[in-house]
Amino acid sequence: MRYGVKWPEYAKQWDAMRINPERVRGFEREAQFAINSKPRYLEVAARSNTWWAHIAVLHRRESDANFNTYLGNGDPLNRKTVHDPQGRGPFDTFLAGALDALHFDGLDLVRDWTLEKVLYYCEIFNGTGYNERGLPSPYLWGGTNIQQPGKFIADHVWRARGMDPQPGCAPLLAKIAELDKGVVLIREK
Repeated sequence: MRYGVKWPEYAKQWDAMRINPERVRGFEREAQFAINSKPRYLEVAARSNTWWAHIAVLHRRESDANFNTYLGNGDPLNRKTVHDPQGRGPFDTFLAGALDALHFDGLDLVRDWTLEKVLYYCEIFNGTGYNERGLPSPYLWGGTNIQQPGKFIADHVWRARGMDPQPGCAPLLAKIAELDKGVVLIREK
């Protein structure tokens, strides 16, 4: 999955995205939680050359924003991870685990964080299985008009009719930007 091919698709999807009406309040609560937790995410971002809001949406998706879990998969910090990526940790703090997860996936090497690049790296972080099936990833678009049926219910376990109930990274980023005027979403040109 190449960024140069995907970013125009993300741009079109972002422009067409509408949060499902019954999900708006939930996204507002989750975005406010991210903003309230911004100091913790900023600490990770400063030590990893990443963007705090990107960390916040990954954290929400992977563990429902539980600070006692590994950012890379939501497993408990106090023992080795058993889900992909397996064998990481244990970690003493959320910060240590988050830095490991971001480094493991190479996100600490990304130098610019356009909106489309954030979406690309969210999908890469989760895996490209949806792309391989020709579907928009619910990891990105969950809770919006872009989401379609189909879900990995566990690592490498597919359900064609499943609908992912979790909040997508894209609508959560949109709500964070709406509520935190300091968040500027820079678009690819």
